[in-house]
Amino acid sequence: MKITDLMIQETMIMDLKAVTKEAAIDELIASLAASRRINDPVLFKEMILKREAESSTGIGGGIAIPHAKTKAVNEPTVVFAKSRQGVDFEALDGEAAYVFFMIAAPEGAGNTHLRTLAALSRLLIDAEFIGQLMNTNTPGEVTALFDSKQAVEEAAKAEREAAQKEAEKHQESDMTSQSDPMKGPAGTSEDFVVAVTACPTGIAHTFMAEDALKKKAQEMGVEIRVETNGSEGAQNVLTEEEIRRAAGVIIAADKNVEMARFNGKPVLQRPVSDGIRKSEELIRKAMSGHAPIYRSEGGGESQAKEKGSIGTKVYKDLMNGISHMLPFVVGGGILLAVSFLIEQLAGEHHPLFQLLQTIGGGDGAFHFLIPVLAGFIALSIGDRPALMPGMVGGLMALNSNSGFLGGLAAGFLAGYVVILLRKAFAGLPKALDGLKPILLYPVVGLLVTGTIMFYLFDPFFSWINLGLIDILNNLGTGNAVILGLILGGMMSIDMGGPFNKAAYAFAIGVFTSSGNTNGAMMAAVMAGGMVPPLAIALATTFFKHKFTEQERKSGVTNYVMGLSFITEGAIPFAAADPLRVLTSCILGSAVAGGLTQLWSINVPAPHGGIFVAALANHALLFLLAVLIGAVISGMLLGLWKKPLERN
Repeated sequence: MKITDLMIQETMIMDLKAVTKEAAIDELIASLAASRRINDPVLFKEMILKREAESSTGIGGGIAIPHAKTKAVNEPTVVFAKSRQGVDFEALDGEAAYVFFMIAAPEGAGNTHLRTLAALSRLLIDAEFIGQLMNTNTPGEVTALFDSKQAVEEAAKAEREAAQKEAEKHQESDMTSQSDPMKGPAGTSEDFVVAVTACPTGIAHTFMAEDALKKKAQEMGVEIRVETNGSEGAQNVLTEEEIRRAAGVIIAADKNVEMARFNGKPVLQRPVSDGIRKSEELIRKAMSGHAPIYRSEGGGESQAKEKGSIGTKVYKDLMNGISHMLPFVVGGGILLAVSFLIEQLAGEHHPLFQLLQTIGGGDGAFHFLIPVLAGFIALSIGDRPALMPGMVGGLMALNSNSGFLGGLAAGFLAGYVVILLRKAFAGLPKALDGLKPILLYPVVGLLVTGTIMFYLFDPFFSWINLGLIDILNNLGTGNAVILGLILGGMMSIDMGGPFNKAAYAFAIGVFTSSGNTNGAMMAAVMAGGMVPPLAIALATTFFKHKFTEQERKSGVTNYVMGLSFITEGAIPFAAADPLRVLTSCILGSAVAGGLTQLWSINVPAPHGGIFVAALANHALLFLLAVLIGAVISGMLLGLWKKPLERN
């Protein structure tokens, strides 16, 4: 397939008008929408912005490649655009972007399409080719230039592959003659390095980094093998022999890659952007052997190292636990909710009630909440050896009534215990390295974590947890309303971010620690989380002249998202107009959360929105609280937002 089969002329923008990053993204998306290549511009923009939040796709050199792979795409498409004045796209080199390629890939994109996108990405590191693109004046010239360039590249690729196969034959022959039958193949080669490139979506940066490393290695006279972890999964996977022979390893990745295979090798872990722009530096450091020696210590996957504050690290570890716990919360919670409904209709002795209680309740999914939370917090901190001590510590917290708080403590405790053990055992003879992950870390880590949990953390957090539950059960109406206001408002502050997750985690902690009987806090956070998408839906329905056609269509889907307690449906609108949308939603969510406490509403289910509303002790009042909050937010947003013609 030719690149120009995806680069449709009717979508090209030869004179981009935007002067800001978001405006440029909007203009490119509008071109996709106008040609019906995407079916949901709001969802597509949400996925584009999500990718930008991980790292800017302004790769430098005047190029930006915003991209997303989502069900919002009808057909794989690349929108080409040029800007005369340039756009500050938060590029890695700090320079303005003049050439844009917006890549839209559907979730089910075939291998042919993905390979074509990869071929496009590799062309974009050629500065001379980009200069030629800048001099084009019509879509036809752009198409002709790409067709010509791709033909040349494919011919050169075929020639390189033939030469590589010939070189590999000679290399195998040389290595066979040099091998010692008692010692195995020849040792490390100083002029051979291996690399892995990967980006979160696996569409563009993965293959640009691969090509940049290969071209720079060829210029330097260095042999290199690059494994790509793109949309099709891992390609050109490195062999054990190649890893053993390499002088060093380069990991240019913004997502998890398999790391245990590099144990004992010098490994450079960098963002994928460094593979594109700092390829020579990475290759030189990998060849010199000055990179840190990687020790897997039984770990499996590792992530490119990030520089950040202690708070960022703690939040990442906490979110790793919560994200793995949520499937148990949702699955078990919905089954519990259905069981409560059956109990109301048929009684507690009905076989279906007992079945669902067993599967979803304390003997089933909900029994794993705290152990899974603790285990995956520990895993994030101390890698795989910390998983088991963390899960056992979480189980001890569950059995000792220290609950959710005890589980949090167990996860962080187990993770840092394993880190300390690594340092403590660092001086042991290398002959014992194999025993560390399978004997020393599990046994000593479990013993230390379990002992501290048993004598210190469990009693302390049990006292705090039971005291907290007692306080919540005896809150006066005024204090309960204030807490409901706070929790409800937090659900809208960042719509799925730290504040939202903190409020939800608090409600889950109260819910699980009270034996699923105290759903008051759950009522507050559920009502608060339902308001933002419902408010967006109402605003786009009753203030149509202030929203685009695409926004009005997306507003309809927010009715479903809001009723289902999926707060994230409002994110694209919040990203486009944060001051008005967030302020409006926070106020409405706070009111909804406060009303649930004023009316003493209890929702005995951790998820489900309107589908579990019937389980509330005051179902109609719960729905009324949500409706009032949504109307307040929707009206405020609709009145505050400027009409389209004034934007």
